[in-house]
Amino acid sequence: MAKIDLDSLGIEELAALRESATDKLMQKVASRRAELEAELEKLSQYGKPAKKLPDAVPVAKARKSDEKKNDEKSDEAKEPIAKAA
Repeated sequence: MAKIDLDSLGIEELAALRESATDKLMQKVASRRAELEAELEKLSQYGKPAKKLPDAVPVAKARKSDEKKNDEKSDEAKEPIAKAA
């Protein structure tokens, strides 16, 4: 791949380059996603039905034991504040 001197490019040329790079990246992502979904479809015949790729990663929930520990710590930190006379 040829090196591009970004400092020598004008704003319009840089914007066109960015758009071109974004388009190429989106094509590669779409292609890879199609490959992965096809692979999942093939693998689904061996067991559980294939799951769709998640759009976002789910956030793990805190365990009840962790919540209890955090509650105990917050209770210890709460001390009555003396009023100024």
